[in-house]
Amino acid sequence: MAQVSVTIDNRKYRLACNEGEEGRLESLAGVIDSKIGELRAAFGEIGDQRLVVMAALTIADNLAEARDAAETERDRMKTVETQAMTVAAGLDQLSSRIESLAAQLAGGAET
Repeated sequence: MAQVSVTIDNRKYRLACNEGEEGRLESLAGVIDSKIGELRAAFGEIGDQRLVVMAALTIADNLAEARDAAETERDRMKTVETQAMTVAAGLDQLSSRIESLAAQLAGGAET
């Protein structure tokens, strides 16, 4: 198991992670540290624990919004896929009708 040292809100934490995930964990810690810094700049010194909770809630809200947007996009794609299948079926029927008419015309031209 790998270990990585991260700094969040000027505090160092040594964390264990799977091999190769060190960079990702450092990046995530950077997101949290940045959010705490933003909140501290906006609200001042309101207590470390409160800042951490607010940062966690803000990040969780962003995640929920991203999940909702992804779900909306999946639903939209399903609708587009259904519409495309309907159009394709209609084109198949039209193609069959055109072929039938062409055959009838070809047969009528021979007589």
